[in-house]
Amino acid sequence: MKITGLKTFLINEGQRVPFGTGWAKNWVLVKIYTDEGLEGLGEAFGTGKAKTTEAALYEFERWLTGQDPTEIIRNWQTIYRGSRYPLGTATMAALSAIEQALWDISGKACGLPVYRMIGGPCRDKIRLYASGYLAQPQHFDKAGPDLVAACHATVAAGFTAVKFTPQPDDYQAKSPPQILRDAIERVQAVREAVGGDVDICLDYHGRSFSPVEAIKLARAIEPYNIFFLEEPALTEAPDSLVEVKLKTTIPIAGGERCISRDRVREILEKRAVHIIQPEPTANGGILETIKWAALAELYHIVIAPHQACSPVSLMACAHIDACIPNFLIQECNVDVDAPILSELFTGLPVIEDGYLKLPDRPGLGIELNEEAAGNYPYKPYDRPVIIEADGAIGLE
Repeated sequence: MKITGLKTFLINEGQRVPFGTGWAKNWVLVKIYTDEGLEGLGEAFGTGKAKTTEAALYEFERWLTGQDPTEIIRNWQTIYRGSRYPLGTATMAALSAIEQALWDISGKACGLPVYRMIGGPCRDKIRLYASGYLAQPQHFDKAGPDLVAACHATVAAGFTAVKFTPQPDDYQAKSPPQILRDAIERVQAVREAVGGDVDICLDYHGRSFSPVEAIKLARAIEPYNIFFLEEPALTEAPDSLVEVKLKTTIPIAGGERCISRDRVREILEKRAVHIIQPEPTANGGILETIKWAALAELYHIVIAPHQACSPVSLMACAHIDACIPNFLIQECNVDVDAPILSELFTGLPVIEDGYLKLPDRPGLGIELNEEAAGNYPYKPYDRPVIIEADGAIGLE
């Protein structure tokens, strides 16, 4: 079997956001085709620059055409080593999508789900926490997003864990003391609303150059039994993560912005986090994430993969989660019941009572309707630019 080519699909749901171009982000999907008719699907992290990632995918197509798609490691190394210089975020995202698609083809060729090809499952189902579900339009009122209502709806849908940003939506226009007060009130309101049996995860987004503000917040919200605090400092500064970690009892998570094993090794060696959060659409893919999990296991650190794209990335995560012994919980950033998803995909993730059922179809188990994808074309999107009260550019 040989690879005959690939095709990219930049899909935009058409949702609006209050920044940049006004359009929400694009999903960057790739299909790899073979001379035996088998096709593989994968997803790249768009990073707000979907066209850049798409260009990288077509650059790599030249190297892949004519190769055996089941030689996943060889093909991965060809792209990774053949580029000579370290790959950046867009190119690593492209490689990640290709790697997933090659696993999809290989699983179909063998008639097995991917997780059965990489060691078999060590759990029967995968616990999820909802994040993107909270941002669905039905949770907005005239004043904007209603966090408490969104968390109520999420728990009612069966999830036993939720994640949100503690800072208020207009935090950049407020002083640090006001941000702290508002963040504490948000966390308290959600805890009182959902009760003590729902796990609350918080994403700080590394929004302070200094870890001091994160430490103040962490200490103030410890009574609310927080499951983890994500990125209280940027992963580019693991020593700052260590500083926060040593000054709170809340478990610290991070790692989604790591796209190289060198960076994650540094974080693990410094024991900068309790929970590592690799992003399989950006760090090299399924097998690379499993390698990171094995490395983290040596440090008794658990894994909670990041997921911020389409259901394709959630399915890729599911195959990883099924196999790794130090798995903790999986982010779910999509509403699998949304009508657009059933139009675009078959084999969507099955979620019951806050758990994802292990897929049983060969390969990744999810397929893209190419014709339907044409109904949701690319739209220009930029990440939000944070303007502080004094006019300076802030962190996001």
